[in-house]
Amino acid sequence: MNIKPLADRVVIKPVEALERTKGGIYLPDTAKEKPQEGEVVAVGPGKVSDSGNLIKPQVKKGDRVLYGKYSGTEVTIEGEEYLIMRESDILAIV
Repeated sequence: MNIKPLADRVVIKPVEALERTKGGIYLPDTAKEKPQEGEVVAVGPGKVSDSGNLIKPQVKKGDRVLYGKYSGTEVTIEGEEYLIMRESDILAIV
């Protein structure tokens, strides 16, 4: 993948939703929830503060993160689904 996010943007590959429950029941595609966990595949250089200083991102490539259910913009690159979102939309590093 050849994509470089700008400023404080992060590219995330969502983790696939489970196809069956812990009890063994298979879920159809319409019943699956949107994933809220993913892996960071690219990180921008950071945000520039009002004073002109560069604020480096806290996440790095390869981190597993949790994000809001409807955060980011969905994009398809080379047949793969990705999310592009601001670093501030990331809730936690797992």
